[in-house]
Amino acid sequence: MSEECTHNCETCGANCGERNAESFIEAPNNLSQIKKVIGIVSGKGGVGKSLVTSLCASAASKSGKRTAVLDADITGPSIPKMFGLSGRAKGNEMGLFPMHSNGGVSVMSLNLLTENETDPVVWRGPIIAGTVKQFWTDVIWGDVDVMFIDMPPGTGDVPLTVFQSIPVDGIIVVTSPQELVGMIVEKALNMAEMMNIPVLGIVENMSYVKCPDCGKEIKVFGESHIDKIAGEKELQVLARIPMDPALAAACDAGAIENYPDNPMLEVIDRIAD
Repeated sequence: MSEECTHNCETCGANCGERNAESFIEAPNNLSQIKKVIGIVSGKGGVGKSLVTSLCASAASKSGKRTAVLDADITGPSIPKMFGLSGRAKGNEMGLFPMHSNGGVSVMSLNLLTENETDPVVWRGPIIAGTVKQFWTDVIWGDVDVMFIDMPPGTGDVPLTVFQSIPVDGIIVVTSPQELVGMIVEKALNMAEMMNIPVLGIVENMSYVKCPDCGKEIKVFGESHIDKIAGEKELQVLARIPMDPALAAACDAGAIENYPDNPMLEVIDRIAD
């Protein structure tokens, strides 16, 4: 420590090893009070991050928590569809207002701002990352107990922006049984470690199909590798989600909140706490 150190890194001009690293964390809108933020991530696309995000938000809302979803998958937003939301979000000089599902979940997504939900987003990375940051700073979320952020796949601009700009309390990593996916999931885990973001656990999607006649669990993608990954990383397996036609139908109908066998109901309180 330098002899000139005043023990206040904001005003001290000394260059010493005790100086705190510069923080890029942004404050939310002045009319927002957000207690917990949980990111839903994976190293690749198509494993069901949006599905897990929607199930987590539905479970949290049903448990009595004021819940929000920030859809950070700008080029492939699907959260509004799952919650049965359409139309365009409104705003005023103070900021944008999220839309609310029938179950009371607050949602902001690019699909709620474009004229048509099928309009493509042909933007470069910095613009996409800036939009995600604006969803945090410019949206009037109000009082929120837990916010879930649906991340895009990979470890690029948007996850980096979220981890640096938003005070994420922890992440849930989504995977599927294939060994290849397991390798890519480790990339997401390693990124979280580099960014000092706690990993709350792993959810395996498309884990199995249950035979409607005999009830046997059929491993469509082969044996799962999730226990091996979780054991090596000393993580908890939070849930195994089957391939369920009823769940797919609920997503397509915008009725994810009505799905009766939500596997996240049993773990959401522990995750949020």
